Amino acid sequence: MTSRPFLAVGVGCRSGVAGRVIADLVERALAACDRPGLPAAMFTVVDKAQEAGIGEAAASLGLALVHLPRTALAAVADKVATRSEKVVELFGVPSIAEGAALAGAGPASRLVVDRMADRGATVAVAIGGEAVGEQDA
Repeated sequence: MTSRPFLAVGVGCRSGVAGRVIADLVERALAACDRPGLPAAMFTVVDKAQEAGIGEAAASLGLALVHLPRTALAAVADKVATRSEKVVELFGVPSIAEGAALAGAGPASRLVVDRMADRGATVAVAIGGEAVGEQDA
């Protein structure tokens, strides 16, 4: 299998953040990485599966949404650029957005946009080969 460039947008948020807030931040992060035309998908931790705003953002942007287990985020914890003690306390990983981006982009991933935060949402973008994880229907 040949690896191809792929953008993984990691997303985290406080409970109840609106989809438009998340979508706006995702759009800003993708613009900041300056890699037009690359395929992209959104990734988050499975604990956020019930956050309607994340699903709404993915749908409005036409991006696939993948929910990853905490173990996938923990496996890339040494590669994240930022650390939140609150996130460690709640989820056992240093960063939801950066961890989800790195895990979603695959084993050779690297951050191209460090954690960005706005109005209760956080996003980060990683690039790597093909995405890992199961895609939600």
